[in-house]
Amino acid sequence: MVGMEIAKKLRYRLGSWEYTGLCLLVLITLIMHFGTIMQPNEPVFDEQYYVTDARHILQGEGTARTEHPPLGKLFITFGMFLFGDNPFGWRFFSVLFGTICIIFFYLICRQLSISKKVSFLATFLLSVENLSFVQASVAMLDVYSLAFMLGSFWFYLKRRYLISGLSVGLSALAKLSGALALPVILLHWFFSKRLRPMKFLSSMLLAPASFLLLMPLFELIIWRNASWHPSFNPVVQTGTMLRISSMSTFARHPSEMLSRPWDWIIHPEILTYWIDPHYVGMISPSIWALIIPVALYVTFRAIKGSNAALFSLSWFISTYLIWIPTSLITDRISYIFYFYPTIGAICIGLALGLSQLSEVGRTGQRDRLRSIARLAIPTYLLLHLAGFIILTPVPYWWKVPSCVALYLLARNLLGTDKSPSLENLYST
Repeated sequence: MVGMEIAKKLRYRLGSWEYTGLCLLVLITLIMHFGTIMQPNEPVFDEQYYVTDARHILQGEGTARTEHPPLGKLFITFGMFLFGDNPFGWRFFSVLFGTICIIFFYLICRQLSISKKVSFLATFLLSVENLSFVQASVAMLDVYSLAFMLGSFWFYLKRRYLISGLSVGLSALAKLSGALALPVILLHWFFSKRLRPMKFLSSMLLAPASFLLLMPLFELIIWRNASWHPSFNPVVQTGTMLRISSMSTFARHPSEMLSRPWDWIIHPEILTYWIDPHYVGMISPSIWALIIPVALYVTFRAIKGSNAALFSLSWFISTYLIWIPTSLITDRISYIFYFYPTIGAICIGLALGLSQLSEVGRTGQRDRLRSIARLAIPTYLLLHLAGFIILTPVPYWWKVPSCVALYLLARNLLGTDKSPSLENLYST
């Protein structure tokens, strides 16, 4: 009897703890990640460059990938140092940082005063989105950059501007495109309350300062045992990275793997990383089909005064739309996985839209419309999970049970059978 009473109390406490659903979501996604981490046992897609580069670093030969900053390469190298030159070592920290991305994303939603249910819905959509899952499964630089980017967003929203600026710098040190976190923050701050302008702007200067100051330290770690090393001047190194990057154009390197930024949202882009298991660089169709409607929706909601929609819109503009003029002006090559940092913005807007649709299901005047709206969230979750099951490289004996568990978890936490009202969905 005592044991049953303790179990009931524990169940009650876990049920009332805000992060129970998030922890279960993270646990299930980790199970799927580790269920496939050893397959294939050869480098996937751009892993061939970064794994080879990590081998050079471990052998004391420095890096051959001078077009990229050092931090992301160091994480891959550290994984191989800890766990060996094998798929687990290559990809371990990618999985870890992909998990950190999920946690930061949920915290960002809550910091935007989005309710627990809608925050979980947005996080659920992101966690089982194909491109996000695949990028967190492979030894590439993007997941490290995104984790620090999301960290900078969370610290900014908590008004911890100094740490936010430092996180932006670390995001850029993992991959140069991480610097796009800075315009997201600046754009949102400018069109919101613009609190503490002097402190905010001075703190944001820490982003380029930390990038320049920390780069020589990380480069020193990479080149510490090499008989030769390049200049550790961060300004010179940054110029070198930008120069090499500017040479990679569509005209010089035509390839079927490349795609223009506008193509990413106009028609489905598929980039095959590996055939069996099938690692596919593709935005989940359930997300892709709604990118433009969601962008229009968050624009409307931002104009109406929604802070969450404003942040989502700032995120979308700064990490995606900026690529369009960049491509037109510089002819710089681009790939579909460049959209990876933007998916979180779409998931926030999509979750807000679905929650508003659920209100129609509760208070709509027409029975038919109300019935359709009431089914919107559970139906969409099923479609989203179906796309995940088809696309992702996880073996079916891991993937199908995990997705069933995820659906039951989402249905329980979201209360989709009860069609929650906006009053409950948006309450904080």
